[in-house]
Amino acid sequence: MRNIALIISYDGAKYFGYQTQDGFITIQQVMEEKISKMTKEKVTVYGCGRTDTGVHALNYLLTFKTNSTVPVDRISYALNALLPDDITVKKAFEAEDDFHGRFSVRRKTYVYRILNTEFPDPFKSKYTWYYKYPLDIEKMKEAAAYIVGEKDFICFMASGGQVKTTVRNVDELKVEKDGDEIVITISSNGFLYNMVRIITGTLVYVGCGKLKPADIIEIINSKDRRKAGITAPPNGLYLKNVEY
Repeated sequence: MRNIALIISYDGAKYFGYQTQDGFITIQQVMEEKISKMTKEKVTVYGCGRTDTGVHALNYLLTFKTNSTVPVDRISYALNALLPDDITVKKAFEAEDDFHGRFSVRRKTYVYRILNTEFPDPFKSKYTWYYKYPLDIEKMKEAAAYIVGEKDFICFMASGGQVKTTVRNVDELKVEKDGDEIVITISSNGFLYNMVRIITGTLVYVGCGKLKPADIIEIINSKDRRKAGITAPPNGLYLKNVEY
């Protein structure tokens, strides 16, 4: 049996996240349906993590096992002919038998995009968080520096998360200006439930003056979700890259 890995990108605007849910259309559901059609056998796919409703991915890793003899260099072409136009297979490769879409990932990078203008842009409404009030990007950068490192990030985890430990190593957190958008890039060896969106909401609170940059230290030390900022909406979030 072959172990096939795929790198896909998707526009999550119309999907109820990655993971299969009864009664809802999800990325996992569509991928399993189309891969099963290609291989002519029932297939289960294993993704590199959950993404919420409306969240997008630029490079998402998943794996599946198959007895199909479709050449690996033809798999991307075969699947893209079957998939809807908001999901694309960018790469397919044959992996070692123990390579796993979730457990073989060493590091992930997410990007969050905020449209910071006086008026909204209807063409960006599904792909950015529109925030009309002025944001001090220098203060957001200062606050971001306090988050970098290995810490207990339970204050940035939404209720419902189930993990053995809430300690994670955030090795990069950048806040940059890109035209009318503020772009937050964060890399870590793992993320808690809604961690990126809560960090983004907290940085926005700093940018608009509701929090001071140094308040981040107290928020992390408190281990209290209520002291952090709001959970940013899902539509501005993208899984940018996975390293394995």
